[in-house]
Amino acid sequence: MKTLLASAAVAVLATAAFAQENPMVGGAEMPATNDIVTNAVNSADHTTLVAAVQAAGLVETLQGEGPFTVLAPTNDAFAALPEGTVDTLLLPENKEMLTQILTCHVVGAEAFSTDIVGMIEADGGTHPIETLGGCVITAEMGDDGMIRLTDENGTHAHVTIADVDQSNGVIHVTDAVFTPKAE
Repeated sequence: MKTLLASAAVAVLATAAFAQENPMVGGAEMPATNDIVTNAVNSADHTTLVAAVQAAGLVETLQGEGPFTVLAPTNDAFAALPEGTVDTLLLPENKEMLTQILTCHVVGAEAFSTDIVGMIEADGGTHPIETLGGCVITAEMGDDGMIRLTDENGTHAHVTIADVDQSNGVIHVTDAVFTPKAE
């Protein structure tokens, strides 16, 4: 009987160790059983991103099977853009541009922070990441020990909340908005 109880206790502990909870984002729980859009809608820090995804017609895509890695800029990141930029991008006539900007935040694979750090280390300190929007984001470790991402225009973002597991991928919260390469 003691052996049976000890085995059951070990099984419970092992299950608890692997059932790591997702971080809270924007004051909301992020159940790993939800898809990317369903969880993003619940985050008070991502209302601008959600409005942009809806305006671009990307809801169904980001609720799809994936896997996706989404670099999710916060409301503050969008607010840091030049005044009027977000309002202009949300206009129907700018849907194509908005879609490209948003898809510059999406990778067609699931990459947790340990995967990204491993790629950075394997590539000697920086790793290029191709996004679905055709942007190349360079990943490296910042001086503060956080993953730093840089777009082709030199915009730097830090992953402020990593590894928000989703049913169809993973979200990494970022503090800047990426844009396609300026021509």
